[in-house]
Amino acid sequence: MRVKKRSRHRKAVKFYSTCFGFREPYKVLVDGTFVHHLLVHQLLPADDAVRELLSASRTTPLFTSKCVLAELRRLGKSHAQDFDAAQLLATASCEHEKVVSAVDCILSLVGEKNPEHYFVATQDSDLREKLREIPGVPVIYGLKNSLFIEQPSAQQRKFAQLDEEKRIHMEKSEFKKLLKASSEEKASGDGNTPGVAEKSKFKRNRAKGPNPLSCKKKKPKPQPSDAQNQGAAADGEAKRKRVRKRKRSGKDSNQADTAS
Repeated sequence: MRVKKRSRHRKAVKFYSTCFGFREPYKVLVDGTFVHHLLVHQLLPADDAVRELLSASRTTPLFTSKCVLAELRRLGKSHAQDFDAAQLLATASCEHEKVVSAVDCILSLVGEKNPEHYFVATQDSDLREKLREIPGVPVIYGLKNSLFIEQPSAQQRKFAQLDEEKRIHMEKSEFKKLLKASSEEKASGDGNTPGVAEKSKFKRNRAKGPNPLSCKKKKPKPQPSDAQNQGAAADGEAKRKRVRKRKRSGKDSNQADTAS
């Protein structure tokens, strides 16, 4: 069960990083309800719990706002511990001169397209429903002693698909500009279409001679000296003077005996 849950969370994070450009370190915007849930169920330290949820390799910073802190302060002693814990978090700068509700503050920080790439962590069901309609806003919530990431809604998937198709397909105005530029290039005598690289010309490798470094050089034969030439000539004459002796047969030896 844990493996399936972790794989679902990884798929959700991958969807937002691929379609909406979320990058580490991820930023998580929390409200008072989520801080209260972390303290009640002892999901501490909070940054480590969120980091494990997102399968992040770097520390995940948690943010709140001055409007959220003001709302926790107004709740009194019953939420004093929540207020003290929220004060330890980083504060995202909101442009409200007068304090507004935490829901309105978070919606203003997210905006229409969530340019700061916030993960919003809340237990408020009404806020979660409003965030589903905004493209590129992943929602984190708690259930008992576990944290979950909401799967991308149908509206968010549709927006991501339309955005991808818009990037893939060329607009008519851009297509007309490209045709106009190509016609001007042809009229000037250059047939190359703009934006298209020239075809590289490949040359065939012709057979070359042997590598001179791999060939052994012929060693010159040493010339014999005069003394060696004379000695060789004398030996040749001596060899020529040798007379081969023939062996006498048995008849010749008998004739020599009778003659004597």
